[in-house]
Amino acid sequence: MALPTKSSGGSAPKSPLRKHVSSRDVDDSTTEDTPLLRSESSSPVPSNAASSVTSELSQDDAGPDLDTPNQRVSKGRGLAIILSMYLLIFLQASNMSGITMAQSTIAADLDAYENAMWFTTAFLVAMSSTTPLVGKLATIFPPRLLVLTASVCFAVGCLVTSQAHSFSVFILGRIITGMGGGGATVLAIVLILELTTKRKRGLFIGLLNAGFTTGVSLGAVFFGGLISVTGWRALFWIQVPPSLLAGLGIYFSIPSSFSSSHGSKEGTLSSKLKRIDYPGAFFLSATVVLFLFGLSGTIQIIPLLVSLATLIIFVLIEYYVATDPIIPIAVMQNRGALLSCLAQLGFMAARWTVLFYAPITALAVRGFTPATSGSILIPTNLGFGSGGLLVGWLHVRRTGSFWSSCVVSFALFAASLFVLSLASTPDIPIALYVAIVFVNGLFTGAALNYTLAHLLHLTPPDTHYVATSLLGTFRGFAGSFGSAIGGGIFARTLRESLEKGFGAIDEPDAGRAELIRKLIGSPALVYSGGLDAAERQVAVQGYVDALKVLFQAAVVLSVVVSVVQAATGWRGPDDKVKDREEEIGGAGALDGEEVGR
Repeated sequence: MALPTKSSGGSAPKSPLRKHVSSRDVDDSTTEDTPLLRSESSSPVPSNAASSVTSELSQDDAGPDLDTPNQRVSKGRGLAIILSMYLLIFLQASNMSGITMAQSTIAADLDAYENAMWFTTAFLVAMSSTTPLVGKLATIFPPRLLVLTASVCFAVGCLVTSQAHSFSVFILGRIITGMGGGGATVLAIVLILELTTKRKRGLFIGLLNAGFTTGVSLGAVFFGGLISVTGWRALFWIQVPPSLLAGLGIYFSIPSSFSSSHGSKEGTLSSKLKRIDYPGAFFLSATVVLFLFGLSGTIQIIPLLVSLATLIIFVLIEYYVATDPIIPIAVMQNRGALLSCLAQLGFMAARWTVLFYAPITALAVRGFTPATSGSILIPTNLGFGSGGLLVGWLHVRRTGSFWSSCVVSFALFAASLFVLSLASTPDIPIALYVAIVFVNGLFTGAALNYTLAHLLHLTPPDTHYVATSLLGTFRGFAGSFGSAIGGGIFARTLRESLEKGFGAIDEPDAGRAELIRKLIGSPALVYSGGLDAAERQVAVQGYVDALKVLFQAAVVLSVVVSVVQAATGWRGPDDKVKDREEEIGGAGALDGEEVGR
């Protein structure tokens, strides 16, 4: 959007002094002031005058820049987009948590007990491998078309899943569903960046996180409550109409002239298809799939090594072959962006230990029923949504660095994990335990909002789509990473504690070994497995020890990633531009003094 050539008062317009102001914010036409400010042959401007003018321009630009979105839609269209996107995000999140409640029934129907973990893993792998590709495609194709494609993909995946009569077809449906869900998540951020002002961007990111966490919280409730009534197939095909309705709602609410501000607005379909870096997309997807496959279940070294090889090939393609890389070179060489992604991986892996093992604490340590144990996630997810909303509403109301906020929120998150490690005992009042998991979720939501805002500061605007989708990919890694590493620590500690505890009662025998194996695999047996008082005490203490070690290991990981997040720095591209301007201004002032002499 170009500034008018005259103000309402009839005064001459101010000419831009900063090179980094975009063409849509400043008119390129020559004004009467231009020779005075730009021409080398003109009389030099005194340094104090130049500073005052630059300061005045910065203050004048700050308001419109913070309160003007990249693109506008009417309030009716905006409301339709918000509600439709919320529905898509809710459906995607409910698929992640709801499948855990339906897993046993599906495994029995498909005779896939030993492969049941792939019901969730296939969805997460597909979602994580899709997000960086969709972020790049959003710079090539209109977002409205991509959102419709993602919703159709999600609907087709749900339909295939509901009609599956074999394990392979069911997994195919989960993969297609995950691809659609990953695309919807990235495009939600794209629409937020395009349609909201910078002052309200944090609030809408908080709303997005709130929509995701309500889906995670309520998905398990809906699936668990309906599966005995409707059967598991209806739980998937019933999602087809609302996902299609949401996609169509967004498609028709976004004007046909809408295109991303960082993408190509011209060109035929064939020319846009030619721009796609197909080899890079293949090797990037292969890297993600192999990495997550290697972490699924037991850690497998060969897939992890192959994923490293495909990663190296991908980087070489992006540097030396691709004309329009999937991940721009500016992002790959950006220390802050790469460290942000790495910190996000460790941070969310630590967070997943709470999501995975807080219900186990309720089940095995406190003796809750399986149905009630899952409800312990409600307060922590409520805290997650509240943290993102509060931070976006009260603090993330500007552009710029949020370095200190990121570091502080990471540190508070680590502290809450340490308190949780001490509180995972049957002696702590349940109200206090609920408060702790709520606070942990609160700091998580705040940290995710801050890190996204800080990433936008660290990266050039034309790479924001890819940078944010890359951050989402590393968040997707975290579930598999956390379950693989954390699960191993938990299982080893639990086995050692049980063996030591039962050994103190009597000599271990084959019966004890079988009991230990069952207790490790099924925490519900602690209170519903017919154990006597002494055996139950040993089992409860075993879970207390295992949870304490697990959460304290997560504390160590959180401290490490806090250091990594701190290493991202607080200086972005705009800061470097300002430094160059100050150097040029200082040189101009010296030249002016020489001319004066």
